[in-house]
This record gives sequence, C-alpha cells and structure tokens, in this order.
Amino acid sequence: MRFIVTAGPTREYLDDVRFLTNASSGRMGYAIARAAARRGHRVDLVTGPVALPAPRGVRVHRATSTQEMYEATGRLFPRADCLIGAAAPADFTPVRRIKGKAKKAKSSLVLQLKPTVDILARLGQVKRRQVIIAFALEVQSPLRNARLKLRRKNADAIVLNSPSAIGALRSDSTILLRSGARLEVKQATKQRLGRTLVALAESLLACRTAKGGLPQRGARDARRRLRRISVP
Repeated sequence: MRFIVTAGPTREYLDDVRFLTNASSGRMGYAIARAAARRGHRVDLVTGPVALPAPRGVRVHRATSTQEMYEATGRLFPRADCLIGAAAPADFTPVRRIKGKAKKAKSSLVLQLKPTVDILARLGQVKRRQVIIAFALEVQSPLRNARLKLRRKNADAIVLNSPSAIGALRSDSTILLRSGARLEVKQATKQRLGRTLVALAESLLACRTAKGGLPQRGARDARRRLRRISVP
C-alpha cells in the first residue's frame, strides 16, 4: 500500500518572526509512518516543523503553513491508497502578513484572521478508492463533534482525542467508523496506536478492494473486527 501520513503543527506567520501555532509534537504522525514502513508499505510523511528524526524508510516532505501542507498532500493523494491525517494544522491565518517585524506599540493590536483550508475535507471530496483516517481533538460534545467531522471530511474512520493527548506518552483514544462501530483504546502509547491504525487501514482497503466498497455491517460486527485489529 501507499500511505500518506501528515504530522505536527503548522505555522501561520503574523510577520517575519511571529506566528500562530499549537503544541502538537508530531510524535503521533511519526509513529504511524514508522509503523507503516515496518509493515513494508511505501510511506510519504508530510510534516510540519517538529524536532523529530525522520523515520527509516519513509519519504519526508516538509511544510510550514497549512496551505503548504495541503499542496504537498494533494500532490501525493491521487497515487495513494490511504491518507492518515494526524497533523494539527492551524485553523486560521492572518488576513494580511506584516512585512518585517511589527514594532511594539502602546495601543492595542487588532488581528484579523481567516480560515485555512481544511486539508482532509478538501481531499475527501475528490477521493475515489482511497481510505482516509482523520483525527479529532474535541472538548465540547466530543463524540457528536467527532461524528460530524467524520462525515464532513468523508473519512472512513476518525480518532477522537482530548487535549490531554498533546505531548503525552500514553493517552486514551476513541476510534469511530462510518459503520457506527466504536473502539476505546485505553492508555496506549503512540507506537501501539500507530500499529493499530495501520492495521485498520489495511483491513478497510482490503474490504473495499474485495467488495467494491466498504462493507455495510452492523456496529457489533464492526466492533469485533476492530478488536481483532487492535494490536499490542
């Protein structure tokens, strides 16, 4: 299989030295890319600015802004079998970037922002045979909002996390499938979750290839399949 994995944060510059970003370490995306490569898959890792060594056997594509990450991912997507969007791209970017370095002033600064491109939603609109696995970090109504994102991004599965997962070595996650299945992954390392998601992607693509589409099974059957996929 050909995997695309996105990882890390993006930066949206206010001027030449200041930017908007978040606390994503990139470790989740790198763990997924490493797990896929160890399974013998061809892996393209599109990464924001992080302080991590490149996984062995993985092609690394570096991006700074959300737009750059979208363009790099979009170029690779037509030939991919699976896209796992573990990155945490910025949701907003300044309407106008100030040239040079903005000087500190005594008066208040009003910053006008506009939405960035939704990478997975945009690619979900044009996907054909590809499997898409998204991530959602939610606080208010987490399950409801994760399911909405699952549909909006036209994803096949989504991994729901809370803010406590940022930078953590172990965390709880909930994997939701389009079929309605739900799997709770308790206190898993990013390496274990990465292996689980690669196995899930393999299973979903195999079902799609064999039957010309994802199987329409009940939540109980899908949950059993997910339990078998979860690996130590």
